[in-house]
Amino acid sequence: MTHCPETGTGTGSRPGTGPGPGPETAPAPGPGTARTSGPGTARTPGPETVSDPRPTAIGLLLADDHPVVRAGLRAVLETEPDFEVVADVPTAEEAVERAARPDVDVVLMDLQFGGRMLGSQATAAITAREDAPRVLVLTTFDTDADILAAIEAGATGYLLKDAPPEELATAVRTAAAGKSALAPTVALRLMDRMRAPATALSRRETEVLQLVADGLSNARISKQLFLSQATVKSHLVHIYAKLGVDSRTSAVAAATARGLIRR
Repeated sequence: MTHCPETGTGTGSRPGTGPGPGPETAPAPGPGTARTSGPGTARTPGPETVSDPRPTAIGLLLADDHPVVRAGLRAVLETEPDFEVVADVPTAEEAVERAARPDVDVVLMDLQFGGRMLGSQATAAITAREDAPRVLVLTTFDTDADILAAIEAGATGYLLKDAPPEELATAVRTAAAGKSALAPTVALRLMDRMRAPATALSRRETEVLQLVADGLSNARISKQLFLSQATVKSHLVHIYAKLGVDSRTSAVAAATARGLIRR
């Protein structure tokens, strides 16, 4: 078979197959036109088909009444390539309002604020909405009273502020995925409650005892929790029995020693 050097094809081609152009005669793709690729060859997209290779960022809202804490959290979290701090607010009320915007995926929520609303109350207000963002509680409190209030309010996770940065980042991603993210000490406390349910204080009992520890009388407790005074007294009787004590003072001391309420 005689070769034709200009085209790189032989004169004895199969019937119906004409000589094809050599590499030097192939038409170059014009601007904005993707190059047609053969099998095993990566396709080169034109400008209109180029996609952003960066991962979709997780939008974060920071809610804490201490400016230094918010600034520190922002500095730590913004080092992660898939995080974007979209806002930070100093009150629980502002957190509820800002969390309603669609750019928030996870709210990092403190529990204690200087205003009237608590972090657990803000969590309940946020998670009650349709398509609500996840709430990850980030606090210094690890008592049963705080943990139960936050989880029952709808928090996806509960982390302590002394957590290392890598643990915080992992918890944020876990919460964003809709999975539970609990600090080891918090998970242990919940497991202890499950192992001894007969002696574990209910959420309402921990609320009552925390208010007792704060110095409130039965009358004031009944008003704050919207309970009758008889119901408050009934809760105290159950609390005394579970803790093995016989007075308000000893109940507060025992519960504080066990980490059930804040000091």
